[in-house]
Amino acid sequence: MRRCGATVALAIALSVVLAGCSSGNDSLSKQYGNGTTQNYISGDGAVTEVAADKRTDAVDFSATTSDGETISAKALRGKVVVLNFWYASCPPCRAEAKYLNKVHAAYTDKNVQFIGVNVRDQKATAAAFERTFKVDYPTVLDADKGTMQLALSGQIAPNAVPATIVLDSKGRVAARVLGAVDGTSILDTLVSDELKAS
Repeated sequence: MRRCGATVALAIALSVVLAGCSSGNDSLSKQYGNGTTQNYISGDGAVTEVAADKRTDAVDFSATTSDGETISAKALRGKVVVLNFWYASCPPCRAEAKYLNKVHAAYTDKNVQFIGVNVRDQKATAAAFERTFKVDYPTVLDADKGTMQLALSGQIAPNAVPATIVLDSKGRVAARVLGAVDGTSILDTLVSDELKAS
């Protein structure tokens, strides 16, 4: 019974992400499901920020990275966490990779953890993307179980791919960029603001 409930919850979470990508267009939704990027629609880069006194419960997750390491929300408490939702054949995901890398590099020695969340690919495909775009922060392969997507259900969820969510040092959703990160200034500001507040 528990497994059935988890399956239903995963289906709901994935349908929300799919709806965000398709913007209500059934043919685009079908293209996304078939793996084509023709007429791809993503979020528009809109930023949602949540005031500290309006933030809800901390996000809770425990997942295995593509390198076999366990990563958990509990272990990351006290750090600002940046979750980037992506998949390899997504054009805006490819375009934003260099900006994510730059912001990640700027905070390597700070109290910040970047985590890639691949919502579609298996290990080899994700690894090829990471080599090509020189991504050196951990990635969770979320296509099969949807652990990271489910962790955000009831919160300000990804809703499109790519999406980037910033968690504050208490593990609460502080901000979301819906769509590709276009340049470094927005993400840098979001991360910097949370570091100052922690």
